[in-house]
Amino acid sequence: MALIYGSAREGRFCDVVADWAKRRILRHGGFDIDVIDPLDWPLSGRIGRQDEARLQSLRQRLHAADAFVVVTPEYNHGYPAPLKALIDACYEPWQAKPVAFVSYGASSGGLRAIEQLRQVYGELHAVTLRDCVTLAHAWRQFGPDGELREPQAAHKAMTTLLSRLSWWALALRDARANTPYEVAA
Repeated sequence: MALIYGSAREGRFCDVVADWAKRRILRHGGFDIDVIDPLDWPLSGRIGRQDEARLQSLRQRLHAADAFVVVTPEYNHGYPAPLKALIDACYEPWQAKPVAFVSYGASSGGLRAIEQLRQVYGELHAVTLRDCVTLAHAWRQFGPDGELREPQAAHKAMTTLLSRLSWWALALRDARANTPYEVAA
């Protein structure tokens, strides 16, 4: 599984939320985690030949994943540009794979960012999960130790998300092995 950070801002809260998500994934079991952070892939809309080696490495890591968990903030009713650049840098690695979301933001908890991402991933032929984890005012929900102050609802939502993500990851991996997605068209 690739755990994808959605923010590249300095002092970002994404680190806290993604670290929590990573701990929940490890506790759930069944997934090896590859962290993909847009800070490590500073992409812009102008990708030239000099970026090809870096992009090839990113493509390989995305191809190796059977599932994705995207941890995204909601900024101004949308998801961050560095996440969009990372998604748009590669097309095929997303195809016929499940994508789950953990979001955070103000009162909406990042739901508007998720809804926009569902459209983008749909265009890339990925399968987005209905189940998600949303954290409204996340900066109030986490203690200084990086743990949720009242974790029950988020832990339950994350357990459901991971169980369904595991099901989809296995089902789609088997489907891709039986009939490569490109051939299915």
